[in-house]
Amino acid sequence: MALAMTLGVGGANAAQAQEARIAAVNSDRILRESSAAKAAQTKLEAEFAKRDKDLQDMAQRLKSMSDSLDKNGASMSPVDRAQKQRDLSQLDTDFQRKQREFREDLNQRRNEELAAVLDRANKVIKQIAEQQHYDLIVQEAVYVSPRIDITDQVLKALASAGNGGSGN
Repeated sequence: MALAMTLGVGGANAAQAQEARIAAVNSDRILRESSAAKAAQTKLEAEFAKRDKDLQDMAQRLKSMSDSLDKNGASMSPVDRAQKQRDLSQLDTDFQRKQREFREDLNQRRNEELAAVLDRANKVIKQIAEQQHYDLIVQEAVYVSPRIDITDQVLKALASAGNGGSGN
């Protein structure tokens, strides 16, 4: 009996010694709240501001042409009215194409910028894992106890790495 109790206690100590250290990080929060993600958003807004303004101007021209055609179409000659309708249709086609290209380009650039943010975050997470001796850090989970959530720590590390880094 004493031997069994000794083995039982010894087995418990071995199990404790091999217990894994686990943490979790909320990637969505990193992409929403990190200074790197906010800087990427500001960069994208600046990069696409002119095209966005051009699209807004084009939309306003479309509205003006459509309103003018609605208002004055009845008093126009059939030839003039048909020409205005063709012009309006062509402008609308150009607008739709430019709007689609704008969205595609913006989405591609956003994905590139967010991938860079996640890459930096993953490097920070790896450093934290090595420094604090974690065995496993997960980024996607159905449920995470606040006790093992290290997202705030990663956000702080990213912010301090950004302040002392290259300043992209």
